[in-house]
Amino acid sequence: MATNGRTVTVFGGTGFLGRRIVQHLRDREFPVRIASRHPDRGRNQSGPHDPQLQLVQADIHDARSVADALAGAYAAVNAVSLYVEHGRETFHSVHVEAAQRVAAQARRTGVRRLVHISGIGADAASQSRYIRARGEGELVVGAAFADAYIIRPAVMFGPDDAFVTTILKLLRRLPIYPMFGRGLMSLQPAYVEDVAEATVRIIQRAETRPTIFECGGPRVHSYEELVGIVARQADLAPILVPIPFAVWHALAWASEILPKPLLTRNQVELMQIDTVSSPEMPGFVELGISPYSVEAMLQEMLSKRG
Repeated sequence: MATNGRTVTVFGGTGFLGRRIVQHLRDREFPVRIASRHPDRGRNQSGPHDPQLQLVQADIHDARSVADALAGAYAAVNAVSLYVEHGRETFHSVHVEAAQRVAAQARRTGVRRLVHISGIGADAASQSRYIRARGEGELVVGAAFADAYIIRPAVMFGPDDAFVTTILKLLRRLPIYPMFGRGLMSLQPAYVEDVAEATVRIIQRAETRPTIFECGGPRVHSYEELVGIVARQADLAPILVPIPFAVWHALAWASEILPKPLLTRNQVELMQIDTVSSPEMPGFVELGISPYSVEAMLQEMLSKRG
């Protein structure tokens, strides 16, 4: 599909996934509008003088602000995410209320294609507030924009991520590595660039049938196996010690008192749940993408860290 000057508005376009989506869109010559509360953070994403990259200030909690950011856009991507609640920024306000607002305004302003980024395991009936909000968000988005596409990525990795990079930092600092429980939870890490590419291919699809894509990497690992892979690639030999989840919950509760918590109870809850794509759901394969594994990309990540 030719871009034909079709502008794509990306909410959360300065974030970990969002800035990659922006770059992949620009690589396809889509004009892009980054909608963010801090648009200046996007100035260096495609070069300082890219005339096809607009930076607009937008607050997803304000309908007028959202509508202005969507005006005249062909497509929109909601890549806004929240992992730690603070003030009015709650899982419900961001993943449900704001998601519904973006979808409703996209429909009202004539946007033709909407891609909503959710997460594997999203479930409106979950006991976890985060997972429940993700699930409720999918429902309200579908109700407001019937043709919306939803992407559920597995835990994402890549340079500057909050997952593999965190594991690596801890492995380098701690000779004894504290594992979440016995490290048996199953993970299917997805390379962030692959998820960004999936987003753009969905925007380019000719069909408009609403679909949920579950995007997991090529391999499923236990948490313990994944830590071992990272350690070996970094030439480290830590002692892995299982720590009961009850202890992690207590540590997270104490950490949440800090202005910038090192660990939250939500993160501990997520580490107790398998995050693996369903074989019945379409994913990377249906989009013509051969996803990269953690092993394939780790050396590149390590070399960039020096």
